[in-house]
Amino acid sequence: MNLANKSGTSRDIYDWDYVLWEVRLTLLAAGFFIYLGVFLLAHWLSSWISASYRTLPGKEKAFWNMHMTRGVFAVQSCGAGLWAWFIDPVFQADQVYSQQKWSYFHCLIAAGYFLLDNVLLHVSNILFGMFDVFSVVHHLFAFGAILVVITNIKSGHYLILTGLLLEISSPSTCLSHVLSKIGYENTHFWKANQWVLIRMCHCRMVLSYHMLWVCISNWNDVVENMGLPYFIIFFMGLSIFTFIINPHWTYETTKKFFCQVDGNSSNTAVKNESSETDQKKMI
Repeated sequence: MNLANKSGTSRDIYDWDYVLWEVRLTLLAAGFFIYLGVFLLAHWLSSWISASYRTLPGKEKAFWNMHMTRGVFAVQSCGAGLWAWFIDPVFQADQVYSQQKWSYFHCLIAAGYFLLDNVLLHVSNILFGMFDVFSVVHHLFAFGAILVVITNIKSGHYLILTGLLLEISSPSTCLSHVLSKIGYENTHFWKANQWVLIRMCHCRMVLSYHMLWVCISNWNDVVENMGLPYFIIFFMGLSIFTFIINPHWTYETTKKFFCQVDGNSSNTAVKNESSETDQKKMI
């Protein structure tokens, strides 16, 4: 598809020559450092505002800030995904080859975020002696899948933008984590948010099945468009996520609703008999 094609949503900020490697790498770096700034800003603001945050060990501070960063990224990614699904007619008409300048911009910024997310995850695993195989596999395949946008100028964006919609659960995950850390894990507000999170996990399952259906129903076109090596990475990661990781996380999220378990803490079970003082702990 002609990359010069402009939709009614095009703005000067999207008007780049994406054929050039320096443009793609510049936007990749921009995404990396923008969200690194969000990560550092989350640490600064949390240290200033939250007394509970200041008492957390380094490992839990890192996960707090990673959740904050993912929550902010979800605003961008879900905005781009919903625009492609419901507003831009180009993506509604073509699920394989469709491209827009605005979508190229968002996909490259997202690639920078996923690169940062992998760096933060692996550095945290090394520093704190952890290894969550589900998170590691998920993050590696997420970056590997979106890498096709950087290396293949002809690759369509519909599947990538739909994949970004999977971040729909990140704001609720962030809120659930923060509420647990400040002592509000037994409140009605936490339970209401956790229920929303469970529903968002169900939406993620629907989205991942839809992506599989697009791949299978347009098999030859998708393979030709992506290129066989990247299609193997994309389809393998999507299959693992759809049939293993996503059901596992949905189960864990549902279980946590009935029995709070903090997966990022050395204390695996959170007692239901939290004291009134803990419940009213200063944010």
